[in-house]
Amino acid sequence: FCYIRDLETNEFWSNTYQPTRREPGKYEAMFTQGRAEFRREDNDIETHTEVVVSPEDDMELRRVHIKNRSRRNRIIEVTSYSEVVLNSAAADVIHPAFSNLFVQTEIVDDQHAIICTRRPRSAGEQLPWMCHIMKAHGAIHDGVYYETDRMKFLGRRNSVAAPFALTNEKPLSCSQGSVLDPIVAIRYKVILSPGQTAVFDMITGVSDSREGCQIIIDKCQ
Repeated sequence: FCYIRDLETNEFWSNTYQPTRREPGKYEAMFTQGRAEFRREDNDIETHTEVVVSPEDDMELRRVHIKNRSRRNRIIEVTSYSEVVLNSAAADVIHPAFSNLFVQTEIVDDQHAIICTRRPRSAGEQLPWMCHIMKAHGAIHDGVYYETDRMKFLGRRNSVAAPFALTNEKPLSCSQGSVLDPIVAIRYKVILSPGQTAVFDMITGVSDSREGCQIIIDKCQ
């Protein structure tokens, strides 16, 4: 998911209809053989999202263009969000809470990335690795924040439609390591002048080793 928040009004929405389900002023979804595209407009902020799968590497790229169509500067916060499983679908369905206990997260701050893997439960077990990267282009950003703990992001009795991280003014906690319920979330704050467009690349990749994930991260810089 991708959340967008106007920090002047604290209104927030998502780049697609899910997960916030906020009604946009305009909305369009297009599916072709090579990509999926979503366009929407909310409060004079235009969003265009392109989703593709790399033909070369095991990674998915979501490129989000955000344009300020108003006549004043806008302070916009963009937050990615994904829940980490790194297990078979059957194992996740049978006991997701137990399965999540073995996920380890690591923030790579200088490259704006998060790396995740599973701690082995037996000797010789081959485990997958994943990485999540977010890069901003075309606008000056005011710091990058991270979250890997789902409870801290959603808060008590909240859902992905209105998470605690989007309804308060606190920065993300930048927690990492062993968390009870793992996610990957990266946040940027940018200032957009009238007519200005910023581009955000959100990449999720998988590999069979940490070195493989690091190659993907280096490639996406």
